[in-house]
Amino acid sequence: MIDVLTRLQTALTDRYLVQRELGRGGMATVYLVQDLRHKRPVALKLFRPELAASVGTERFMREIETAARLQHPHILTVFDSGELRPRESEAPLLWYTMPYIEGESLRDRLRREVQLPVDEAVRIAREVALALHYAHGRGVVHRDIKPENILLSEGHAQVADFGVAWVFDTATADKLTASGLAVGTTAYMSPEQAAADQVDGRSDIYSLGCVLYELLAGEPPHSGPSTLAILARRLTETPRPLRSQRDTVPEVVEAAVARALAKLPADRFATAGEFAAALATPSSAAFPAAPLETARPLGRPRSLLWLWGGGA
Repeated sequence: MIDVLTRLQTALTDRYLVQRELGRGGMATVYLVQDLRHKRPVALKLFRPELAASVGTERFMREIETAARLQHPHILTVFDSGELRPRESEAPLLWYTMPYIEGESLRDRLRREVQLPVDEAVRIAREVALALHYAHGRGVVHRDIKPENILLSEGHAQVADFGVAWVFDTATADKLTASGLAVGTTAYMSPEQAAADQVDGRSDIYSLGCVLYELLAGEPPHSGPSTLAILARRLTETPRPLRSQRDTVPEVVEAAVARALAKLPADRFATAGEFAAALATPSSAAFPAAPLETARPLGRPRSLLWLWGGGA
């Protein structure tokens, strides 16, 4: 790692000053760096070479361009990107930069508190739903909504996993899985994604339903000792009703989460905007609803890689 860090600093010496590591996961390592031109701290994500070899530099750069066009109050944007040229015979190391958020992830918050106040949990879920509605309207499916990929900045949600579109075909995904790089996160993965079927924005709605369920109940809707156990329960069991675990959850919120968690995509909300509207309950009246854009047809969906913390 010292060698990689040295190479990174040498390659970016005129643009960034690498200060320290912020976190790492299965896909990448994130560093705090100083943007020398704009005199601001930013987060730089450096992907593992296995990922770079599978995607290819040109495709990565094209997808970064797509991500950089996503401009929404609850989406963490992309500033810059590039590749770190390796030694001969080595794959390039791909990187990009994004805003440095002085806050914590939703996972950090859950580790500390287990459950969130109902109004706050609903507000955070609505903010994520609005971000997804915006992205889906531009043909981009996230595919890895989970507490680790939702950052909290002054209490408000920033979806941190929008950065490069998921560009792997089935063969490439198999190679990544074989190398120990998981595709998606089991506890929040929709049934169709777990089955490696075609996904659209309704898969993200299912994942967000899992997140909100956990924020309110203190645990995901399905859990188990192994990936296979979780997937089996997802396909065969219905989650316990939220109000049976926490009677302060409004009935309309319980109903909205249950619909988001429907096994069949056709039984869920048609759009993330509809999910957001369903969560605008009297209990969350303190958090006014943001205006929705009209969703555009998805066409062939584009789904996105893990970015913040590399899927840790």
